[in-house]
Amino acid sequence: MRQLPMPDGRTLPVLGQGTWGMGERPDARRAEVDALRHGLDLGLGLIDTAEMYGAGGAEEVVGEAIRGRRDEVFLVGKVLPGNAGRRAAVEACEASLRRLGTDRFDVYLLHWRGRVPLAETLEAFAELREAGRIGAFGVSNFDPADLDELAGLPLGREAVTDQVLYNLTRRGVELDLLPQCRERGMPVMAYSPIEQGRLLDRPELADVARRRGATPAQVALAWVLAQDVCAIPKAATTEHVEQNRAALDLRLDADDLAALDAAFPAPANPVPLEIL
Repeated sequence: MRQLPMPDGRTLPVLGQGTWGMGERPDARRAEVDALRHGLDLGLGLIDTAEMYGAGGAEEVVGEAIRGRRDEVFLVGKVLPGNAGRRAAVEACEASLRRLGTDRFDVYLLHWRGRVPLAETLEAFAELREAGRIGAFGVSNFDPADLDELAGLPLGREAVTDQVLYNLTRRGVELDLLPQCRERGMPVMAYSPIEQGRLLDRPELADVARRRGATPAQVALAWVLAQDVCAIPKAATTEHVEQNRAALDLRLDADDLAALDAAFPAPANPVPLEIL
């Protein structure tokens, strides 16, 4: 698995497993657990989750999936902005770890900006790191101005990643946020890398897929991976997991990239950070 360097000297796998939407339907739980476990079998050890997903239900699904296999997992979690106070963030992290049945996150993120002062949240993250409950901390849905504020705080310079919406139809981050993160050595995690399937019926994407003997979803995912970011697509079936894993080996050539760039152009000017 290709890795991206993080500021703390560790590395981030370029492809993982997302869990947004998991843990919401009891009848889907078995398939969700099996999908995550199959992903581990295929080397997709990065699993991203959050206390918000399924009101903790996704964390319970992940907990079942990783039971007995924690050492194979690079576990990323997120705290809600309403739980981002000094004591509240520690308590929220502990509650998430209980649902997951583990003693630590590898990386713990602030899900998005809220009313709690950022410095206070970072102090909670530093406390959790000191206690061994998280290995590192980062942010999610931070725009360039947020990242500037983060970098202006002593602890903020220790953040290891920013997780944002990024795919062929959401390319605004290429103009400012991606260069800013690269300059700081902070890898980006891309959520919804195939736009929750909404872009898959575009004929231009289908043309590239036919040429490469792949599916449109694999091409869209391979394009994101070609941008030197980490992608965390969700897959709720073992078949879908296998398709995602195969995208890691799909190398788009210059003609493919040019066709996709023409069909899905980046905006000409900076745009506000998009969020789903």
